[in-house]
Amino acid sequence: MAVLVPLGYLWATSLVPGTYNAADMGYADYGGGPAGGHEHMHHEMNIADLTGPKTGTPDVSVTLVARKEKKGLAGYTLNGSSPGPLIRAESGDLVQVTLINESVPDGATLHWHGIDVPNAEDGVAGVTQDAVPVGGQHVYRFRAKDAGTYWYHSHQVSSDEVKGGLFGPIVIAPKTPGEVLATIHTYDGKRTINGLTGSQRQQLTAGTAARVRVINTDNAILRIGLTGTPYKVVAVDGREVNKPTPTTKAYALAAGGRVDLEAIVPPTGLRFVAGTAALTLGIGPVDPPTAELPAETVDLLTYGTPKAIGFDPAKADRRFEYRIGRRIGFLDGVPGLWWTINGHKFPDVPMFMVAEGDIVRMTISNTSGQAHPMHLHGHHAVVLSRNGVASTGSPWWTDTVEVGNNETYEIAFVADNPGLWMDHCHNLPHASEGLMTHLMYAGYVTPFRIGGTTHNTPE
Repeated sequence: MAVLVPLGYLWATSLVPGTYNAADMGYADYGGGPAGGHEHMHHEMNIADLTGPKTGTPDVSVTLVARKEKKGLAGYTLNGSSPGPLIRAESGDLVQVTLINESVPDGATLHWHGIDVPNAEDGVAGVTQDAVPVGGQHVYRFRAKDAGTYWYHSHQVSSDEVKGGLFGPIVIAPKTPGEVLATIHTYDGKRTINGLTGSQRQQLTAGTAARVRVINTDNAILRIGLTGTPYKVVAVDGREVNKPTPTTKAYALAAGGRVDLEAIVPPTGLRFVAGTAALTLGIGPVDPPTAELPAETVDLLTYGTPKAIGFDPAKADRRFEYRIGRRIGFLDGVPGLWWTINGHKFPDVPMFMVAEGDIVRMTISNTSGQAHPMHLHGHHAVVLSRNGVASTGSPWWTDTVEVGNNETYEIAFVADNPGLWMDHCHNLPHASEGLMTHLMYAGYVTPFRIGGTTHNTPE
């Protein structure tokens, strides 16, 4: 009895309700700021009203049909392929995407990873919308503000659907003659660039400025880079790097992260290496020689040149801790070794509460034994320090930061995009195992529910 009673209690208290409101999850953490925001709100606002422009003819209009079908290496497709089609827009364009679910049995959504869209357009099942059932459709509309390299993917049963192929690239920028897209994904243990295994080649004239837009859609960090000539890291997670300098080092790209690499194509060509010499993309007039990536990696903490970030992190209104750990116990009645946030297991995790206009500092520390690519929806944060060492390079703006075991990052951002936003590990199985919480703006409510008759299962 001395063993069984506590075990029974732990089992019972670990059960996740069959349906629940994400806004009511866990416990409120106000980060030292006021509970109600800066001023008292007389009525609650519905995040379903936080849409993109409802009127106006879209500059870019795309229909994506989601199917569960075996096509090449993929188990799911969008418009018959995986990755799905490249969506291209320019800064300022009104983008409209219609998702039609033809045959994905669990339902599907589209999340615009790294694009800070209005909350109702964020595409998270049970949080910002209901999953689109078979035979259903959903229209997303948003203004493409920030030029950069992004991607879209389902945020319904995402640990299965993204892995199986429900994703694609989106680029907000005019097409240039030297643009090269490299969407990296592993299907059933086979790593691919743009859906293809092995070595490929893209013909570019010597002297062309090649801009390689790299997207890591996998669950783990990738060491990538260009060989054959020095290159510059010109953008990280859709944000330009200030005064980048040439390097020959490798680049460590977090799961879910993007990076733009730029180099002048030499007469002998250059090669993009996607983690292994077996998977490369030759770029140039001839097939360039194969080469391994160097052991050293670019450190964004010191890369590039400082410039103003537009706000003062020293004047933070909220200071949060996001401590990632791991412990034995039950999660939804299942015994195992589960992730914790600030010592708490899902769903009893902190809800980070902010008010619009707040300057927010967050310290993310990890003692869980594994690395975690941490992704905050709806916002870009700037890295202030890593392991207590301050950033001295270009402002390192990011939406997906790799926090290694025994590492601590301090980040800061302005709470300028109201709603209810996921803040989770983008190793998607980790998120489905409880490494997931939310950033919530005071005064907002969501009409959507996780679980229940809609079967919303965001992770």
